[in-house]
Amino acid sequence: MPNSIGFAIVGCGMIARFHVLALAEIPGAHVAAVVSRRVETGAAFVQAMALDCPVFDTLEAALQVPSVDAVIITTPSGAHLEPALIAATAGKHVVVEKPLEITEARCETIIHACDRYGVKLCTIFPSRFGDANLALKSAIDAGRFGRLTLAETSCKWWRSQAYYDEGGWKGTRALDGGGALMNQAIHNVDLLLWMMGDVKQVSGFTAMLAHERIEVEDTAVAALRFKSGALGVIQATTSIHPGYPKRIAIHGDTGTAEIEQDTIVRWDFQPETEGDVLIRNRIGTNSVASGGAADPKAISHEGHRRQLADFVEAIRDNRLPKVDGREGRRSVQLIRAIYRANETGRVVELG
Repeated sequence: MPNSIGFAIVGCGMIARFHVLALAEIPGAHVAAVVSRRVETGAAFVQAMALDCPVFDTLEAALQVPSVDAVIITTPSGAHLEPALIAATAGKHVVVEKPLEITEARCETIIHACDRYGVKLCTIFPSRFGDANLALKSAIDAGRFGRLTLAETSCKWWRSQAYYDEGGWKGTRALDGGGALMNQAIHNVDLLLWMMGDVKQVSGFTAMLAHERIEVEDTAVAALRFKSGALGVIQATTSIHPGYPKRIAIHGDTGTAEIEQDTIVRWDFQPETEGDVLIRNRIGTNSVASGGAADPKAISHEGHRRQLADFVEAIRDNRLPKVDGREGRRSVQLIRAIYRANETGRVVELG
């Protein structure tokens, strides 16, 4: 095992910057190469981020660098599959920005390739690593809510028309795979599945209401029935000005908790414990906020740092990362089911 695990970053867009910032704060990890279709774009990225590594126009060339042990894929969502397969086939561990891919079949292909070649696979969902969400998950696992009855999540964000017009891929079915659900609210969807377990049935509606020249939804709602019997609601938009913090609320017959962005705003259980007071005092007033309601750049890289640190540890300890490929597939499966429910006007059953 190398003293420092080297990552090749594929893609030099906005989110790649967060990976660079995160890796800079992780002992035993570094950026070993950057890949961009246009070398001049990659060179500008390396200079802007003060990196000391080579730039390549193909991943195959970057994988010849001896210090590359893993690959981080930050390309458009519908272009995750191809570099993931190249990396896995070369025996390199794989990190994929959300979503893992834009269809269940493409997700499966990535998962099977990483299994076949014995490499680790991670899907980036940094919200799982926030203090408030970790506390909420622990409370669920400890049975604090009693019988889980209702789960709600909302991502009522705003994106301007300029956001969709730049880059040429946002808002397209081929490369974005969907709109407010697949691109923005997928973090909320992932949290809901992590907290509540698998969904049995879903119905939903999607619409494009506040933008032009996009092929996907900017507004969506869905109703869920979980396998546990609990019900759920999802709201997702990029159509609500000026945009508001994301929210998740979990309810049961002995407790309720609600998180707004990364801050606990409700934490009510029967019976009350001393730990509940400590949690409200610690996370209810001071947490790692990630923003993004109106500006996709207004997020912290702390969640990425925590998740990539877990991935580095998973490589060194030869264990699964906390959010592997199969976990990443779950949110894509549910979102695609919501799309099918909208298209057919029927309740969709999830196997």
